[in-house]
Amino acid sequence: MYTTYTFARNLFDEIADSAFGNHNTTGLMNTDIRETEKGLEMAIDLPGVEKENVNAELKDGYLYISAAISRSNDPEEGKSKYLRRERFVGSMRRTFSVGDKVTQEDIHARFHNGVLCIFIPKKQQPVLQEKNLIAIED
Repeated sequence: MYTTYTFARNLFDEIADSAFGNHNTTGLMNTDIRETEKGLEMAIDLPGVEKENVNAELKDGYLYISAAISRSNDPEEGKSKYLRRERFVGSMRRTFSVGDKVTQEDIHARFHNGVLCIFIPKKQQPVLQEKNLIAIED
């Protein structure tokens, strides 16, 4: 049951969030990355996203994952008056560094039940020369 305080606090939070652009995106594109002997396995949560609205692109050593959610497929849109809407609508994007040695053909992806699973094999990266920094005194 809402008290006056609880209702006022929720109303204030909602107004402040919309005014300052703080949109709740909890649960969107949460990513687990697991290292195995053969490579990296990624599991990216994309709730409410259709497979045709998910894109993965490899460019310059970075893996770009983007997805979009729209309300256009809601058959009840316009028939009801919403009191509150918390479901995310829009596009999102994440970027992961995978190194210059990984090619598009190396990466395998599948999308099932709102989870994008990506496998990236380990590639031998060149060893970077360690910097020999000199301590600077005060």
